[in-house]
Amino acid sequence: MFELKDGAVKHVGPSNASADAKLFDVESAQAREFGDKRVKLVFEDDSGNEVQVALFPEDVRDVVDDVDALEGDSPVFE
Repeated sequence: MFELKDGAVKHVGPSNASADAKLFDVESAQAREFGDKRVKLVFEDDSGNEVQVALFPEDVRDVVDDVDALEGDSPVFE
């Protein structure tokens, strides 16, 4: 786990081989090519915090299918 303290990243908690990143209240989202085989999704909030995720095309298609299903079934898109 990491925390920001006075603008610096500080490691807290036990050492392990996994991590979670969460960004809420996203102000901008982009998709662009990343190398020859992947798509990079970039999300940024109004404080300049950013999360980047590089996915292979089949994984991007799975995400798009999930969003399409939500559009048909979820009140979020009403």
